[in-house]
Amino acid sequence: MSYWAMLAHKKQARDFGGLEQRRKQAAELFAQGETQAWVARRLKTSRQSVSRWYREWKKSGADGLKAAGRAGRKPRLTATQLQEVDAALRQGARKQGFAAELWTLPRVAAVIEKVTGEKFHPGHVWKILGALNWSVQKPMQQARERNAEKVKYWMEQRWPEVKKTLGSGKHGSSSRTNPDSPSSPRSARRGHHEA
Repeated sequence: MSYWAMLAHKKQARDFGGLEQRRKQAAELFAQGETQAWVARRLKTSRQSVSRWYREWKKSGADGLKAAGRAGRKPRLTATQLQEVDAALRQGARKQGFAAELWTLPRVAAVIEKVTGEKFHPGHVWKILGALNWSVQKPMQQARERNAEKVKYWMEQRWPEVKKTLGSGKHGSSSRTNPDSPSSPRSARRGHHEA
């Protein structure tokens, strides 16, 4: 199976109604006296699942095989709370008490905690932002707080000084056997030994 086929397969929603219908069929077959192995073959499912269904059916009847509802953990934030978080984020970072108008994951996590009382790890905030249809935005090239005088000073005076010092040193070799290497000690001329 290709990567894209696996991805498409993974994203398919589970048919909870169909799964419940299959369990109901199993309950009818159990009531008719069919064996668990035969039910598994007939419904094309694993014997472990049929064994689990059989235990529930014996304990609670057909009602024990009804759908349990949504799969997975229930979300910690309700739809109303998500709307409140979205509204708070749209007011801007400064309105929420931050110095710059820039959202970072820790800042968003702090706003979520302030608005809902629920604390989230900054790494999980991505999922919440995705649920709110927020996406990554690249900051502008120049900061709004940019000081034109300081930029001019840097470009005309400071940068040329720094640039001069960068190229002033002679680059040596990293080889220990290269005589031009500034890191290797000088030895006596060839054929002469120092006393």
